[in-house]
Amino acid sequence: MSGEVMSGLALAEAFYTRAVAPLVAVPHAACLLGEGSEVLGFDTSQSRDHEWGPRVQIFVDTAHVDTVRARMRHLPPVFEGFDTAWFSLATGTVTHHVHVTTLDEWVTEALGLDPRKGMDAAAWLGLPQQRLLHVTAGRVFHDDDGELTRVRRLLTWYPDDVWAWMMLSGWHLIGNTEPMRGRCIETGDLLGERLLTARLCRLIMELTFLQERHYWPYDKWFGAAFARRNAAATLSKMLEQALTGKEPDATIALRDAVTWLGHHHNTLGVGVQVAPRYGPFEVGINNAVRPYETANAGDYVQALRESITNDTLRNLIQVGSIDQLTHSDDAIVTHTDWAARFRHEYRDAITRSAHE
Repeated sequence: MSGEVMSGLALAEAFYTRAVAPLVAVPHAACLLGEGSEVLGFDTSQSRDHEWGPRVQIFVDTAHVDTVRARMRHLPPVFEGFDTAWFSLATGTVTHHVHVTTLDEWVTEALGLDPRKGMDAAAWLGLPQQRLLHVTAGRVFHDDDGELTRVRRLLTWYPDDVWAWMMLSGWHLIGNTEPMRGRCIETGDLLGERLLTARLCRLIMELTFLQERHYWPYDKWFGAAFARRNAAATLSKMLEQALTGKEPDATIALRDAVTWLGHHHNTLGVGVQVAPRYGPFEVGINNAVRPYETANAGDYVQALRESITNDTLRNLIQVGSIDQLTHSDDAIVTHTDWAARFRHEYRDAITRSAHE
């Protein structure tokens, strides 16, 4: 296969099969997981300007780590036209990129926890979805004892209560944003309206990922990953119209998109059926009603809340997961303890909710 057309995942699998596997010679798992556009299947020729090339992770028992690492000195210098030793951000040197370690160590480093020890709601809510993709995306090439496969299965998707709470949080955010956009249109605040239009489009896309049970990646690949969702065939044109069209076409497109999400909610089997509808915005104070139409987002919030069996999570204020609260850039995903700190905050909030 030509190096010009080979994807990173295909290169990694060939590299493992033909160059790495013959050197391992002990029970192991092999994969390409973790960071990198190729793990998500989004790599292009531009991806090759850094941290791209023949690479693979090898997981072995602790007793075999040093021996297998030493054997990697016998890797070929070139594979499929690519150097097997290249600059490593992790070591700051030019070296091969066969990462030999234990599964326990790698998983804990990738997630900040080991899911085999159990995960409460706070652990799920404080984990950026990009980190979950670090473990669940990519490809496993070999798994002697099946333990790596088991870890990936544990992380396939959120528990039902957490999933419902994240979806109700998504509906809550849509319900809060729609009337603000209507107010901006009413007052002639074009810039504000455009910002809120973009926010609504983002929230609609996020809810689509949740409804389809698929983790969303960080912003660089968010739109590309959305294009792979089943709903994109219908929603993409609506969202493009909302972002580029003039009034009233933009508002109509947003209304159509939210209504479509409402209908799709009714196919999920989570909570009671809710009929999508639009009507004047009810402020909720002094019986005030404002003359811009908004969806019945609150009905979906209530239906989803009633489906949650965990009392403390059901009563938690609907701020959403870490990815619904903030942008998961590198500082949140990989380079700081912020994700762990969020987990502690969620756990504290859930504990306080249980005593209120």
